[in-house]
Formats: sequence, structure tokens, C-alpha cells
Amino acid sequence: MKNVLIASCLMAGVMAWAVPVENFSLLDHNGDAHELYYYSDADAVVLIVQGNACPIIRNALPDIREVRDRFVDENVVFLMLNANPQDDRNSIQAEAEEWEIDLPILVDETQLVARGLGVTRTAEAFVINPSNWELAYRGPLNDRLGYERQKAEADVHYVADAIHAVKNGGELDIQTEAAKGCLINIEEPASEISFVDDVVPVLEQNCMRCHVPGGIGPWSMSSYEMVKGFAPMMREVLRTNRMPPWHADPHIGTWGNDRSISIAEKKLLVDWIEAGAPRGEGEDPLGEIVATIEENRSSVDWPLGEPDFIVDVPAFEVPATGVVEYQNHEIASNLPEDVWIRGIDVKPGDTNVLHHALVGSNEPGSNSRGGVFNNFLGGYAPGVIGDFAPEGTGTLIKAGSNIAIQMHYTPYGKTVVDETQIGLYFHDEPPERYVRHGVVINFNIAIPPNTKAHEEGAYIEFDKDAELYSILPHSHYRGSSSTFELELPSGERELLLSVPEYDFNWQTGYAFAEPKHVPAGSKLIHKTVYDNSNQNFANPDPDKTVTWGLQSWDEMLYGAFVYRWSDETSANPIHSAARFRAAQTVGFLDSDMDGGIQSDEIGERLKKQLEPAFTHFDANGNEALEVDELFNYQKFAAQRRAQAQRQQAEVQSN
Repeated sequence: MKNVLIASCLMAGVMAWAVPVENFSLLDHNGDAHELYYYSDADAVVLIVQGNACPIIRNALPDIREVRDRFVDENVVFLMLNANPQDDRNSIQAEAEEWEIDLPILVDETQLVARGLGVTRTAEAFVINPSNWELAYRGPLNDRLGYERQKAEADVHYVADAIHAVKNGGELDIQTEAAKGCLINIEEPASEISFVDDVVPVLEQNCMRCHVPGGIGPWSMSSYEMVKGFAPMMREVLRTNRMPPWHADPHIGTWGNDRSISIAEKKLLVDWIEAGAPRGEGEDPLGEIVATIEENRSSVDWPLGEPDFIVDVPAFEVPATGVVEYQNHEIASNLPEDVWIRGIDVKPGDTNVLHHALVGSNEPGSNSRGGVFNNFLGGYAPGVIGDFAPEGTGTLIKAGSNIAIQMHYTPYGKTVVDETQIGLYFHDEPPERYVRHGVVINFNIAIPPNTKAHEEGAYIEFDKDAELYSILPHSHYRGSSSTFELELPSGERELLLSVPEYDFNWQTGYAFAEPKHVPAGSKLIHKTVYDNSNQNFANPDPDKTVTWGLQSWDEMLYGAFVYRWSDETSANPIHSAARFRAAQTVGFLDSDMDGGIQSDEIGERLKKQLEPAFTHFDANGNEALEVDELFNYQKFAAQRRAQAQRQQAEVQSN
């Protein structure tokens, strides 16, 4: 009923009363995310309804470009919206390319945004005032186009006049007919939705892993009354894609751990909520479902089963406020023999304060400077759960190794003591293959102040065939989107993962439904876009140039991945940690990603250290250091350091 009222009162293009525009988030035809309320710093937002093959919107494109160009130097955002059920992202991309549409076309697959605005036809324009998120105008772009008729030029420019009125704080005084365009088949909301038979199964499948007593959700779906009470909030987080917490672009990749909600499920929940969240017939099953979840949780202390080995992390008191430095622990395992790890789980002492826990191992007598990353085993963060290694793989821990643990705590207003436990699961026999953990990393990031979209990247080049199991993008408060691409030796690139709306609160690893084969010579490229502006609500300081650092107000470009070498077996290890580190170094210093480091790419900090490599180790004479050349230089430098240490020790002993 609300949408009908909006449509009728706005049909003449003159506001009868203020009509609010609710927030939403949609991906455009290129896979970029757009949240309406993010444009709160704009003077006006213009939303124009598009539809493939519609002759009227195609005819209107020159007028749309003209009005957009008129305000190109002013603070006005222009977007398009496609809610046609017959159009999909691929066909919209093709339409945009053929008709040279250079505006973002937001793809409203659920039609929830179009329905909320009362959209009925293409070529209709909405002018929105970001100062109060109210509609300033709704109607045609101008008076040039009609059905099968058109003027040579427009006499009245409705949208331009509306933008001027919004920018200048004036009243809009125009009269116009309804917009002329192609009718859109907006599906009617589902009727007679059963809470028991329809809604509860969707909640159980998509929401109740977290929204139960003791779960990480802030409230429990323990009864119909609770769900109805939070129904308006559920509608909001569904419209803005904040829940469920799955951030991969659904059009890219197929994931074995996909926890996204389907278009049909999202529409069903919103339809039910907008109908008033009716109770309907039948006994409320939520209490019984919650009781079963709690019973299973209490009877199984460890969801993966009882671990073979439990490590107690030293208890730590987390203050109510302030900054807690990373807590690093080296705990003796006292393992009498080598073991192969097939799985790891972390049981947080208090999920309210534990931001993440990372776990690795260090061999007896080894240099433990690398901490958890010398032999990484796994960890915990919101969105990361305990799991077993891929079938037939494992990680070796040598007898007597220390367990290295990194703990990151975030105070939440109450002093608590955290007592986290690490559970390790062993193979009975050595598995067939090693599983490896790698990182595409860039320590040289520098994000300029007051910048909405700054991109940084890095890569790792594989010198041998590999199988890729999963990928995980990681940044901090300023991370806004991330991608992983695979560049084959031929130069062809494949987009493996796009996260258009990165959320620091959820550290999700994306597991391929089938392992991805990586031919030798391929590059795994990881890029992140950072928002270091005032528009980023979580930004600690938009006036600061942000560089690499461990704390959340610093930043990272950190793309974790799990893989194995195709030809490596547990009986025949072929991995070289030193060469892998050389590949990481080239991958973040090689800013133009051409496969080698030029001298002007290394910066002053590393110039003295790497200058000899350019002189003596550039084997092919191309004035660039490639991975094997850097690796050979690093081996030489390490040998020289070891020799110098031996000589110094001899002098001291004499």
C-alpha cells in the first residue's frame, strides 16, 4: 500500500509531501558495490531506470549524458537502475557496451529497491536529496520524448531543474506528466507466506548458525515474538547486504563453503516482513530448534570432535577499554615424535574480545622470528571456523616443536579474562600430500589521506604446478573491496574472487568447490581498494597517510591462500620456503607487475641492501631482478652472513 501511495502522489512530478528513500546496496553491471547512503556527501543523487532493448531509454541516452556532463564538475552522483526480470548482469553488460552507457547500472535482481520506489517504467528519473534522504523529484528527464514521437530538442529540463533546486535549497515548482517508458514486470509480493512452513526453514538455513543463545549473533531467534520484534532490522540488513555475512560477488566463482542467501529466500523474508510478519497457523518450532542446537553444543565441546592434542593459551585479562598489544606465545608441545596435522580448531575463551588467533609451529632450535608463519597451521577470526585439511593432505610438526600463537584482543567495554584453547587433530598415518599456506603480501602500501578509492596490489608467481584450495582477502578498517586474479603464463587473466563490499568484521576464507589448477609460471594477483575518507564511518583518521601495520588503525594488503604443489608428496617434499619468500618480495616490489624488480621500484630503504644484486646477479642482463635471481642473491648474502658470524665467533673464542 505504501508503494501505491508514493507512486500516486509523485505521478505529477511534484512532491505532495516529503517521501523518504530507504537505504539499499546493489552491485552494478561491472560488479562494483553501491550503497545509497554512502553518497551522503553528494549534493544530489540521480537514479534513472534502465531496461535492455527499451527504445525509449536508448533514445534518452544522449539527454542523460548531456545532463550528467552539465554537472560533471559539481557534486552530483548519477546512477541507473535495472529491475527487469528478463535482464541479467551479462546482458546488461552487453547493452552498456553496445550503447556506450558509461554510468553504473545497478542490478536489482530481487526487485526490492524498484518495488520500494514504486518503479513501473524505464526512463523514469528520481532526484534524491542526500541531506534528508527524501525525493525531490520523480518523473521524466525532460519533455523531449513521447511514445513513438519526439521533439528535436527539449523545452523543459525537469531533472536539471530539480538538481538546481536541491543544490540551492529552493522549492521545486514544475508540472509534468508521468514518465514515458517501457513497462517493467514488477512481481507482486508473495501472499499467504507461512511463518512455520516457509520462513522458519530460511532462518534455520541462513541465520541460526549465529543467532542462537551463545552464538556470535547479538540476539537469538528463539521464538516468533523475537523474530517479529527484530523484523524491521532484518529487512534493513537484507536490503543493504549486511546479512548473511557472505561478501563474494555471486556471479564470480563457485564456493564449497557458500553461505549466501538466495534471491528467492531474500524476497520471501522481505515480503513476509513487509506484510507485517504474520504469525499464521501452526506451533512455533523455533524454541525446539534452539534447544536442539544448545543440546548438541553442550554435548560436543569441540564441533570437529575431541582433539588429539589441546593447547591451553595462557589466560589474559582484557581491559574494558584501550589498546591491547598483540600477545605472542611460544608453548612447548613436548611431542615425542613427528605428527601430521589433519585439522585445527580454536575455542575462544570470549568471542566478544578475541579478534583473531593464529597458530603455527617452530622446530626445536630454529629461529622463531617468523612466529606463527614459520609453519602456519590455521587460526580463528569471525567468519573463520575450525576445519579439516583437504582430503589426503596435512601439515607436518616435528617432534619437540613449540606451538606459536598470536592473539589479538579488542576491548568491548567490560574487563574479561580470556582463556582460549587450541585443538589439533592428527593423521594416524602420514597423508599422501603436504598442504601449504601462503600469502600475497605488500609491506610497501601507502594510502593517501582523504582518498575514497586507493588501490594497492601484489602477486606471487608459482614456479611449479599447484592446486589452489582457498583464498582469503584481509585488510583493516579502510579496506573496501578486494579481488584475486590468476594470470596464466600466456598473459590471460581469470578473475577468481571479487569481494565488492569488504567487511573487516568478517574474515572469510573462500574455498573453491573444486581445487583450482595453477600452471607453473602463473601469477596469483591480489588487489585491495581502500577508503581513507570521511565517508568511511570506521576510518580512525582520514587525514593520515596509512602504511603497513599490525593494529587495526594501520593497514594491510594480505591475501592468504591454501594450496599444494601438484608433484609434492609427503615422502618427497619439494617446497623451498626461501624461494617462496623471494617470490613474495618480487611480488610486492614489482609495482608494474612485469615479472621483475627494476632499481627504481625498490625505494631508498632497500636500495643499499639490493644494489649488489643488480650488479652481480642479473643473469639475463635485463636490468631487473626476477625471482630466481633474487633467490640466488639472498642465498649468497645468507652464506656471507653465516661466514662472518663464524669468523666472529672464532675471534671471540681465541
